[in-house]
Amino acid sequence: MELHVAAQTKTASSARGVLFVHSSPRALSPHVEWAAGRALGRAVNFTWGDQPALKGSLRTEFYWEGPAGTGAQIASALRGWEHLRYEVTEDPSAGSDGGRWMHTPDLGVFYAQTDSVGNTVIPEDRVRYAMEIAGSNALELHRELRLALGQAWDDELEAFRHAGEGNPVVWLHKVG
Repeated sequence: MELHVAAQTKTASSARGVLFVHSSPRALSPHVEWAAGRALGRAVNFTWGDQPALKGSLRTEFYWEGPAGTGAQIASALRGWEHLRYEVTEDPSAGSDGGRWMHTPDLGVFYAQTDSVGNTVIPEDRVRYAMEIAGSNALELHRELRLALGQAWDDELEAFRHAGEGNPVVWLHKVG
């Protein structure tokens, strides 16, 4: 009976997710591995590839497992490094919400709670705040909701997400 309870406790507190490093200067990449490994409590080695969206930078994806809250620890370990763009996801687990952390050099870190399929969850208080600030101004409500969803971070990271091998980078401001 005690072993069964211990196994349930271990399962309930375990989490998994993905670290997406969208762009890292070559010189910074070993430090990114060290910081992520420290947050995970073990050494890690990433498989790095070129990031076509930013010449001279690298990208990687790393699937991790650890205790609930590890996503926040990884995001915190990488926070504030100049020229580093990343996302960390943590899937929901028993007793713990999912989360997504996005970081860009210009915007800093954004955090959002996520549901079981990865959708961003906006808490009721945040929606009420957006409605209060916006009043009857629909454009202001849109602005507040885009802020609550992390739209600026998504917009900045989008070109880096899709600039993988075989996917050409399209810079809309350079068209024509």
